Amino acid sequence: MARHHLIVVLVLAIYQYSVLVQSQSTKCPDAKTCGDCIVTHPSCGWCDDWEYHHETSYPQCDDVNTLLSRGCASDKIVDPISSVNITQAEPLSDAGSDVGKAVQIKPQEITVKLRPGKPGNIKVSVRQAEDYPVDLYYVMDVSNSMADDLEKLKVLGEVLAEEMKNITKNFRLGFGSFVDKTVMPYINTLPEVREKPCDGCVPPYGFINALPLDTDSTRFSDEIQKQKTSGNLDSPEGGMDALMQATVCHQQIGWRESARHLIIYTTDAAFHYAGDGKLGGIVRPNDGECYLNTSTGEYYKSTELDYPSISQLNYQMQKHNVIPVFAVTGDNIKIYEELTNFIEGSTAGELASDSSNIVDLVKENYNKITSKVLMVDDAPENITVSYTSICLNNVTEKGSKECSGLRVGDTVYFDIEITANGCPKPEQQKFTIKPVGFNEELVVNVELECNCGCEDDQIPAADECSNGNGTLVCAGCVCNENRYGRKCECSSEDNDFEENDEPCKQTNTSLVCTGRGNCVCGECACNPGRSGQVFSGKFCECDNMSCDRSGGEVCGGPERGECVCDKDLQKSVCQCFQGWIGSACECPDNNDACIASNGLECNGLGYCDCGECKCNSSITLYTGKTCEDCPIGKDYKGLCEVNKCRHSKACVQCKAFKSGNLSKTECDECPYPVQTVKDLEKGGKGKGEGIEVCRFQDDDDCIFEFIQGQLENGTYILYVDEDKVCPVAVNPLFIVLGVVLGILFIGLALLLIWKLLTTIHDRREFAKFEKERQNAKWDAGENPIYKQATSTFKNPTYKGAAL
Repeated sequence: MARHHLIVVLVLAIYQYSVLVQSQSTKCPDAKTCGDCIVTHPSCGWCDDWEYHHETSYPQCDDVNTLLSRGCASDKIVDPISSVNITQAEPLSDAGSDVGKAVQIKPQEITVKLRPGKPGNIKVSVRQAEDYPVDLYYVMDVSNSMADDLEKLKVLGEVLAEEMKNITKNFRLGFGSFVDKTVMPYINTLPEVREKPCDGCVPPYGFINALPLDTDSTRFSDEIQKQKTSGNLDSPEGGMDALMQATVCHQQIGWRESARHLIIYTTDAAFHYAGDGKLGGIVRPNDGECYLNTSTGEYYKSTELDYPSISQLNYQMQKHNVIPVFAVTGDNIKIYEELTNFIEGSTAGELASDSSNIVDLVKENYNKITSKVLMVDDAPENITVSYTSICLNNVTEKGSKECSGLRVGDTVYFDIEITANGCPKPEQQKFTIKPVGFNEELVVNVELECNCGCEDDQIPAADECSNGNGTLVCAGCVCNENRYGRKCECSSEDNDFEENDEPCKQTNTSLVCTGRGNCVCGECACNPGRSGQVFSGKFCECDNMSCDRSGGEVCGGPERGECVCDKDLQKSVCQCFQGWIGSACECPDNNDACIASNGLECNGLGYCDCGECKCNSSITLYTGKTCEDCPIGKDYKGLCEVNKCRHSKACVQCKAFKSGNLSKTECDECPYPVQTVKDLEKGGKGKGEGIEVCRFQDDDDCIFEFIQGQLENGTYILYVDEDKVCPVAVNPLFIVLGVVLGILFIGLALLLIWKLLTTIHDRREFAKFEKERQNAKWDAGENPIYKQATSTFKNPTYKGAAL
């Protein structure tokens, strides 16, 4: 008895006992408090009614519909909802004459009360204001290879300023230049070379803010006239240092709060980035701070700090609302186009070899920037923000954060859904939502609803909890130490708990608590498992390791789901988190990964199964993630044909024989030239091994042939046999007469054959008869049944003498 009693005490000390009710919803756990209940699943509610739970034995935490159906009054159900309160919503407006008064996003501030799992929704409108101030800062690579570009920019400086006046009435221009870090191996450090790296050059430097942003465009032109080139050794330049300083040095550059911030970055080379500084012995990471000399404007920590990383630069540009435009020469355009994928809002354009098109690039890329609105946010990890764009003509796209094809003055909308994924501390949080490149933002104040209002009214030592053995909270008992049970009616010190173990058995013959726990006060207290294993369930029949696995992990891992006890099935099942489904949470709860570039699921050539496309191989050759990959190559119209000859059939028909179903425009779009030849084998360079001869029937039932050849310059050409093989026309009368005569001939032939066969057969039979007749012999013996007319008798009396 004492040993059994000690075991129970230890079990209760290690594993907190909770009431297990078999009829409870699998989504809602056996929560002991209202707060624990509402944070578990958005469908769970708490019945704040003593009689409901303690008179009917139903759990207080359950699905809201289940609570209602079981008799809990609606006014007694605690089911907090998420709500949105708009605290600031100034109307959208243009800049007009009042600089900085433009409003481009509405609302500007909201307060969201979020219950975990239940989203709050807000509709945000965005409009780019007309005549909005623009701060344009020009950052130029002045290494010696850009000498002709610098000379051209000196001429185009005034033109650029004039073009900016056409974009907005309120603009400012600034200028900065860069070379590279002034240490080996980036430059030659010999004193005489460093002072004069090339004819007419100045000593190299990292970055200089030559002209802070100014409304006087003549100062911009004058400053450019003063610029001279410099020189360095390696091809990549220190442009990332220049971009970082131009972005974070808010005061030195002169960025205005209420203005669009643009940086035009021109170069003819690639760039150094984080880690490259180690080549020059610079190991201290870039800290993203401003280090410009207030008098000279020079970046004075160029030789102390490494180059910034791309993600670091993107973060600072988003923070300071700076949008870069990369104007680079053609041999480097691919690098910078790839870079725009990692810096939000950035664009890239191809710069002429002498920068003569820089003004057009500025105008073109400014139009690109103003024709698009892209929403971003800095929500914490426990907050999920989902977007639905409503662009021009009410074109709605779920999951999209962008609207394009806009003009200044167009208004677009975004339906934004904000969801809390848990209740981490603190319960009050704050983040922003903003369009890329805008200095305005929507401030979101979040208040997490992780507690119930009824928890504020607690009754310690309540009579309802077994005469003071617990605290009454939200119509439920929170038991004192060493007390447990629905009403705290059980104690670890009781001696009669072992008198009845039957309530702790699934069947009369099964083990008590499935052999995984002890029966205490008529209910199972499960033992702790090993290596993180936890037993649960009314009879300890479940554990958190017995669910289906995906990718080698239970329920696909902690990010996808958890293994819980299904009270109805009395076994362990996976409870998937939002966004995942399946017995092992192995499948995403949407088909986003199956959407092809044309917006169709699996390109319309298959079906989405567990987030993967199953392409229909019986009707298409397309394969791949979204059934868009053609393993044999597409034809000139973008089709994935089974036979490669079919790629060129239509082109050969229209170009060589003026037939087929292609229009003149489509025929002109054929990718390969077509040449007719007398002898396909000679004119087409042979029909040897590896050369496929294509044969097709034309509209006039003629057969034509062609092969694909290759010219010396590598161009593919189609050689077509100019002579088509056509069927010879036949007179129908001859066909009819031929058929009739054929039938007569066959009939007569059959009769003759039949006559011949019967004649031969008769002759054979006759010959056989004649042979048998000649071989016959007549027998002269008497007939055995014949009797003579007279009879002869012998008289023995006369001793044989006849009478």
